[in-house]
Amino acid sequence: MIGRFGRSELRPPIILFGNVRSGTSVVQNVISAHPDVVAWYEPRNLWQYADPRRGHDEFDAWDATADVQRYIRRKFLQYQERNDGRIVFEKTPVNILRIPYVREIFPEARVLYIVRSPLSYISSVELKWQRTVTVRGLGWRLRSTPPSQIHRYVGKYARQHYDKRVLRRKYLSVWGPRYRGIAEDAASLDMMTVIARQWAHCSAKAEADLVAFPEGSVLRLRYEDFVLDPVWYSELICRHVGIDFTDEVVAAARQIVKTDRLTKWERFDPDLLAAILPELADEMERHGYEIPARLTSPILADGTPNGGEVDERPLKNRSTA
Repeated sequence: MIGRFGRSELRPPIILFGNVRSGTSVVQNVISAHPDVVAWYEPRNLWQYADPRRGHDEFDAWDATADVQRYIRRKFLQYQERNDGRIVFEKTPVNILRIPYVREIFPEARVLYIVRSPLSYISSVELKWQRTVTVRGLGWRLRSTPPSQIHRYVGKYARQHYDKRVLRRKYLSVWGPRYRGIAEDAASLDMMTVIARQWAHCSAKAEADLVAFPEGSVLRLRYEDFVLDPVWYSELICRHVGIDFTDEVVAAARQIVKTDRLTKWERFDPDLLAAILPELADEMERHGYEIPARLTSPILADGTPNGGEVDERPLKNRSTA
């Protein structure tokens, strides 16, 4: 069958939206164990085809011109064909700031959305802000980079190493999803505040953009729920994207998923985390994350600790579910 944009028909891809360090890789790895699914791991520079010079990652529906749609869909089709016609499961975390753009390109996609506690996010991302891209990572990234963007990505690699090796800075100038104004915040605010704002801004924008999807067309997940009951949630995902729940997926869910990363945020001084809670509080409440009692929250007017703990029970097991 001849499709709209290529030699053969592009099967509806599976698109997973989720911030960096939020469990997108583990979900992709489990579901792509299915014999009819192939993972495409973060072809980030491909998505920047619309405007590689943009100083932030917020793309909207009007950025998805006919030329952009043809180019990106053709690349997806080529990847599908190189992998025996299997369904492409794609996840690029910076696309959490480009949901309308991705939807315009792939209106037929099967869509998933995952969120993770900001405390765990901050613990993981704070370390990432300190690390440069490796030579191996550069080579892997360039494989999905449009030729017109190669010099830009190589320049980014060079700037990172200049910041770390020459200027001896602890943190990179920017890492992860670039919300509008992140460069200015990174230059004027402490890094923990910037990282907290990065999580909260991405969460709020994603929520505002996801309301445009028809009811029931987006499957929402929390990382904490998925890792505590990966088989149950993997079956739910398979049903949502229209594939069989196979033995390969069950085995992957049992072998890949670990629960040892839920409390690594405790490496930080509680006062340091308490100071950034005003950046996080609204979005934490939206996603059902309570503030741990050990954090003396400045949000409370009387100065007493907020008495909640992070509820790590799967949502399906709560009385309010």
